[in-house]
Amino acid sequence: MTNAPASCSEMLEFRAVDTHYGDLHVLKAVDYRIEAGEIVCLLGGNASGKSTTMKAIMGVVRPTRGDILFEGKSLLGVSSAERVRRGIAPVLEARRLFPRMTVYENLEMGAYTRPRGPDFDADLERVFALFPRVKERLTQLAGTLSGGEQQMVAIGRALMARPRLLCMDEPSMGLSPAYVEQVFDIIRTINRQGVTIFMVEQNANMALSIADRAYVLQTGQVVLSGPAAELRETELIRHAYLGELKVA
Repeated sequence: MTNAPASCSEMLEFRAVDTHYGDLHVLKAVDYRIEAGEIVCLLGGNASGKSTTMKAIMGVVRPTRGDILFEGKSLLGVSSAERVRRGIAPVLEARRLFPRMTVYENLEMGAYTRPRGPDFDADLERVFALFPRVKERLTQLAGTLSGGEQQMVAIGRALMARPRLLCMDEPSMGLSPAYVEQVFDIIRTINRQGVTIFMVEQNANMALSIADRAYVLQTGQVVLSGPAAELRETELIRHAYLGELKVA
């Protein structure tokens, strides 16, 4: 994690990115721009291309056309591990912890791309400050934690990589309402500490309430983008994502 002040520079950019799974065309000439210091959310229905976006950022899916840039440098041909070293860390959908490893061992895995040194303990303390309950569960197997506790560990594990960009895939999925509010408060805190956040989220109301800007994907294409506060008031968002009924 970094406490350096965010600049106004472009951190992540998709330039006309296409992706395919075999003959299935998923992302179609997609453009995103995430500035340093922002929280940007990506909304969309099932099979819209949201998770593929996250996989493309981490190198799991390779663009068939276009380019993805991080801090002005292309990520094409860069391994997933090297992307983490450069400053990108994922919080994966459904947490994806190592269930038979302890909480401490899961946190250790977050720092695997950098040498173990005195900074490791400092990073642990930052995680504990955000998630006091994680500190209480250090020797517990990750698979025995509640869903909310697992999400805390998953975020903590990502922060152990000292990211400048945190990519979060459905951080509220499967959580109780109380944990959802807590997770979004934590996301805001992490952002204030200098970490840029790009997040896919099913809870559009919560996501738009903390985001600076948002994109909306439909069948692999960006159909709407702009300041989050403005998008919350658009008819598409209010009816399709916020559950408000259209009055005749």
